[in-house]
Amino acid sequence: MIRVLVWNEFVHEKTEDAVLAVYPEGIHQAIAGFLSENEDFEVRTATLDDVECGLTEEVLAETDVIIWWGHMAHNRVPDEVAERVYNAVLSGMGFIGLHSAHHSKPFRRLMGTGADLGWREDGDWERLWVINHNHPIMAGITERYIELAHEETYAEPFTIPNPDEVLMIGSYEGSEVFRSAVTFHRDNGRIFYFQPGHETFPTFYHKQIQRIITNAVRFVAPVCERKTLGCPHIRKIEKVT
Repeated sequence: MIRVLVWNEFVHEKTEDAVLAVYPEGIHQAIAGFLSENEDFEVRTATLDDVECGLTEEVLAETDVIIWWGHMAHNRVPDEVAERVYNAVLSGMGFIGLHSAHHSKPFRRLMGTGADLGWREDGDWERLWVINHNHPIMAGITERYIELAHEETYAEPFTIPNPDEVLMIGSYEGSEVFRSAVTFHRDNGRIFYFQPGHETFPTFYHKQIQRIITNAVRFVAPVCERKTLGCPHIRKIEKVT
């Protein structure tokens, strides 16, 4: 059983009618809804309003994969909570960053960079071009690209370290391009960043987007027992006679 925690600021949905109309129960519930259809997933949600943002030591210890959606309240996540998430990833918890999570405190900490990019919000179409159909995250995506009728434009340069793998490149009406699906690993943890998912568009109801996120949960989930961090003192192995 893969224990999944879907984390969302849950701010836009309570302050903007246009977002509420698309995600009436919150983006986190929309994502949790389709993930819960998988019998091998145990799915929970947490938001900024929960105690310690819903990210206590106990919660993270019982989480195999965290999915993070954030946008306008990155600074409201306490540094100690972000550090807690960072350490959990190094210990083996999988991390999936969606859309504006590129500027979240945990993602920036994991990247070691500002994770900056260019952007434009005018509802352009986007084509997500598949670079590697053979990767497990792309399982079941048989087309050359996925087309989204409307999405916020993101543009290179994207100031992240060189990814382990680039799985998709997004292109937009204005000819911008963006590394829209990339993987990393940090110590024992796997990371997947996935760009589509602006709050005013129904991206998370798109079946192929749902498939990619579902595949990603399985890919970043721990493959062995999670390890604690540290530099243990070791004994010299005596020579065998």
